[in-house]
Amino acid sequence: MEKDELKKLNHLSLVSNVCNELETHLGPSEKVLAEFIIELGRNSETVDEFDKKLKKEGAEMPDYFVRSLLTVIHGIYPPKPKSERKKDDGEDGGSEKYKGLAIKDTKDKVKELEKEIELEARERQREEDRNRDRDRGRDRRDSGGDRNRDDRRDRHRDRPRGDEQGEDRRSGRHRERARGDDDGEDGRSDRRRERGRGDDEGGDGRIDRRRDRKDEYTEDGANEPELYQVYKGRVTRVMDAGCFVQFDRFRGKEGLVHVSQMATRRVEKAKDFVKRDMEVYVKVISISNDKYSLSMRDVDQNTGRDLIPLKKPTEDDSSRSNPSYRTRDGQVTKTGISGIRIVEESDVAPSRRPLKKMSSPERWEAKQLIASGALKMNEFPNYDEDEGGMLYQEEGAEEELEIEMNEDEPAFLQGQTRYSVDMSPVKIFKNPEGSLSRAAALQSALTKERREMREQQQRTMLDSIPKDLNRPWEDPMPETGERHLAQELRGVGLSAYDMPEWKKDAFGKTPTFGQRSKLSIQEQRESLPIYKLKKELIQAVHDNQVLVVIGETGSGKTTQVTQYLAESGYTTKGKIGCTQPRRVAAMSVAKRVAEEFGCRLGEEVGYAIRFEDCTGPDTVIKYMTDGMLLREILIDENLSQYSVIMLDEAHERTIHTDVLFGLLKKLLKRRLDLRLIVTSATLDAEKFSGYFFNCNIFTIPGRTFPVEILYTKQPETDYLDAALITVLQIHLTEPEGDILLFLTGQEEIDSACQSLYERMKNLGKNVPELIILPVYSALPSEMQSRIFDPPPPGTRKVVVATNIAEASLTIDGIYYVVDPGFAKQNVYNPKQGLESLVITPISQASAKQRAGRAGRTGPGKCYRLYTESAYRNEMPPTSIPEIQRINLGMTTLTMKAMGINDLLSFDFMDPPQPQALISAMEQLYSLGALDEEGLLTKLGRKMAEFPLEPPLSKMLLASVDLGCSDEILTMIAMIQTGNIFYRPREKQAQADQKKAKFFQPEGDHLTLLAVYEAWKAKNFSGPWCFENFIQSRSLRRAQDVRKQLLSIMDKYKLDVVSAGKNFTKIRKAITAGFFFHGARKDPQEGYRTLVENQPVYIHPSSALFQRQPDWVIYHDLVMTTKEYMREVTVIDPKWLVELAPRFFKVSDPTKMSKRKRQERIEPLYDRYHEPNSWRLSKRRA
Repeated sequence: MEKDELKKLNHLSLVSNVCNELETHLGPSEKVLAEFIIELGRNSETVDEFDKKLKKEGAEMPDYFVRSLLTVIHGIYPPKPKSERKKDDGEDGGSEKYKGLAIKDTKDKVKELEKEIELEARERQREEDRNRDRDRGRDRRDSGGDRNRDDRRDRHRDRPRGDEQGEDRRSGRHRERARGDDDGEDGRSDRRRERGRGDDEGGDGRIDRRRDRKDEYTEDGANEPELYQVYKGRVTRVMDAGCFVQFDRFRGKEGLVHVSQMATRRVEKAKDFVKRDMEVYVKVISISNDKYSLSMRDVDQNTGRDLIPLKKPTEDDSSRSNPSYRTRDGQVTKTGISGIRIVEESDVAPSRRPLKKMSSPERWEAKQLIASGALKMNEFPNYDEDEGGMLYQEEGAEEELEIEMNEDEPAFLQGQTRYSVDMSPVKIFKNPEGSLSRAAALQSALTKERREMREQQQRTMLDSIPKDLNRPWEDPMPETGERHLAQELRGVGLSAYDMPEWKKDAFGKTPTFGQRSKLSIQEQRESLPIYKLKKELIQAVHDNQVLVVIGETGSGKTTQVTQYLAESGYTTKGKIGCTQPRRVAAMSVAKRVAEEFGCRLGEEVGYAIRFEDCTGPDTVIKYMTDGMLLREILIDENLSQYSVIMLDEAHERTIHTDVLFGLLKKLLKRRLDLRLIVTSATLDAEKFSGYFFNCNIFTIPGRTFPVEILYTKQPETDYLDAALITVLQIHLTEPEGDILLFLTGQEEIDSACQSLYERMKNLGKNVPELIILPVYSALPSEMQSRIFDPPPPGTRKVVVATNIAEASLTIDGIYYVVDPGFAKQNVYNPKQGLESLVITPISQASAKQRAGRAGRTGPGKCYRLYTESAYRNEMPPTSIPEIQRINLGMTTLTMKAMGINDLLSFDFMDPPQPQALISAMEQLYSLGALDEEGLLTKLGRKMAEFPLEPPLSKMLLASVDLGCSDEILTMIAMIQTGNIFYRPREKQAQADQKKAKFFQPEGDHLTLLAVYEAWKAKNFSGPWCFENFIQSRSLRRAQDVRKQLLSIMDKYKLDVVSAGKNFTKIRKAITAGFFFHGARKDPQEGYRTLVENQPVYIHPSSALFQRQPDWVIYHDLVMTTKEYMREVTVIDPKWLVELAPRFFKVSDPTKMSKRKRQERIEPLYDRYHEPNSWRLSKRRA
């Protein structure tokens, strides 16, 4: 009987869960529909089968949602007995479809990689020590022969092969180059290492050895052709494009000599130059999968002598890397720790201008001048009689190179990538046709219009300024007022931080705010709602391994729970860790708790955020961002330092929180002594409890007052204007109490504050004062803290905030909330591989949170600037978790580094779209972080060590190979800190002028480098930043980020080397990481991305805005009025193929490229005929 009752209860719970899921994704749903879906799911073994049944009944649902439903149904009604994992996840159908996401988990390979990397670092350290000792003993070389011999013996032990002549003379850097090859991903690294050493002998000896090849190979015992060696052979087949040559020394081995490699002069057809069975000398110039490319033109065909022998590396060569081989073009090819084949330019400083052949008339003219004796031959250093003319330098004469995507799919993603599966962007609007969606789209257009109007006013003002400000001082009789005007204008721009009037009012003068709380810290702690439940809470944590805690913002859970647990002895077993979704929250909460705990910040109480660790050996309570805890799990999977983990603000569902859920759920089974506390808003508590083994829920009653909710009768088209009118209405008609207005971002907030200030000014002095206070993350913290101060008596304050004030901040004294119903969300499109910030309607849960802000101090009102119908039908019940709408590259890499390969079976609370995971795996594969089987490579493991997005990690590791890591470190640090330049609205022209001084012709990355170097040259001066409209806070943060990255580089003994003035190396390193962000100039207008052929434009603030080069790489795209590229750098298209062969290839010259096919032919303007009359279809008519 009891069993039946339990089954019924389970069934009712399942029906309720399915109803909730349907409501979240599709809107209001019926119980009958839920039961029908459960019945279909019970009888479906796989996701595909379930999907087909749903489609048959006319229900079109996204893949991830179908799988989520089946998981829920199979949790109660398993289809048939299977292993526990299959039962929990119900992923058997998904793993068939997405094999690349269902690779078996394995930690062994990851541990092996970690050991290898550790050994490598130790080896580098030893090498450094040996070099140091050698440098010290260089003066005493004669007497210290024994030690040198020991050194040499050590090196022989480390690297048992190869000819070691001249070892003592070589620099340590070159030896590192020989060892660095281990990281190459192909199997030829050992062979290259041998060769690298053999080639280091003196030049004369090398030529002599090559004259007697037979003896050499008898000694070395090589059994296959080696790169850059000369061999004798016989022509076996001749074709138009080249000939095959069989090696005499190696039976059955042959290679191809392309027609371009036959002679220094131009050969039209191979038949004209070689005959079958002809004996030739050839040099191996490349080896790929046992296919040999050969050259005849590099070898003297009479003697077999190598005409272009490899040079011995000099002291000037770039730092530690691999054996380098110099090609005919004076370029060096090597494979480095970043796994890329790098072709370096010759040591000569690179010229920006490409070489171009002279035209026939120019050539004739040059010959005549030389023949007449008017000019000497040596005045034409590039003259080449064989080629029939000379090459001379001319801007923009680069040959056109057609590049296309390499559509070869790796084995583990066969049939799953963007080339084979239609990837749709995430659906973020519940009702795309509703009034809220229309209002969001209209607001973007209005913002654009307002921005353009401001810019127009700015231009008009600047045009009215006299251009020559010195003239009035030279003119003895200037016009009235002219001298005075010039004097004023000369001062323009001297003070960078002239604020707009509204900001001066809010922050400029010394505040005369009302009295803050008179209570002592202890009394404040005791006044919090959680204090009354202290004993019950400690007991609940003791009794339950997992506890979900619900409490309104301001109930004290974030600051008090950790202290209560510390007081009750949990810190004796380990630290108490508390995660926050935002950096600002982690820092401010830690500061407050340190005050209450009675210690200095960083001692017993500390915090850790990305690039900043403020903890010490005594720290027992540690606040951190959820991303930092994820990195700690990467280093210590059992979190052995911690006794309690608290996931605070878990309802925000950041991507890191969602991954932590899955990892901690597994960890709790291994560590029974670990306690986990999850704090959440009321709505999600049931869901969290169900996920964590149906754990108990502990509720803290909030001190909330009733809030009256008011809706608009009609939908608002311009919500920003409506919000400002509402604020003024409240200020003029409602009793005292502060106002909180929610807007979407910095630009909107600044615009609203400006407009509100002007409207208040127009109302005159009889109106009570309204203090306007903005809050957004880019605002300095001292300005942010003003919002907590009470206003002076007789005035009212309005706080204009982003959704940070929804839950993370508690502001006392708020009685009125104005909620337009929108927020900005980061949304990823896996098809385009792009993220964009989009204004979207908030969820019903967020709307309730916002309304709750008005009921903290007393009964309040919430003005919702949307209709009740929009609230019910157009807002999703809860926000879409971040994991289902953003790029998963970094998350996937971190999980792979933990040995988690089976991403489909990983226990996500809400699984991400498989397409987004596939897109992330594709990106990691093309960066070289994954191999052909989808497993982590050594490069991937190193990339995971850096707290950076995968492309940035790859860029940093590539810079080590290219010898420019010092500059790349600075650039990454500058990019990570956000906006460096300050552009006050009323001094935009002056700010732009100062900024232009730093512009570099190569692009924005080098501009950022120039700013940092200039700041460094001025001894990191603050006043210098003010003068140049640069945010000193951002530069100081960049300095901290750089130090953090430097410590990780030091840990793995990666060299930090400067490239000096060789900017080509720097641009190549950027290309190595961001090759998929390439764009090419479009003949019509702007640029087209190489990946999706999407129209994009260089941002007006870019150093390249005026130049518009042919090929660029950008850091990211930002959508304002158009899709703008930010942080743009000029590149050479050859580098794309060279540095990312998995992603790009040179298109077949015999076929028309995709880009050419898509180009629309536009004829010249013809005023006498209609626009399309030139087309063939019209002519036929």
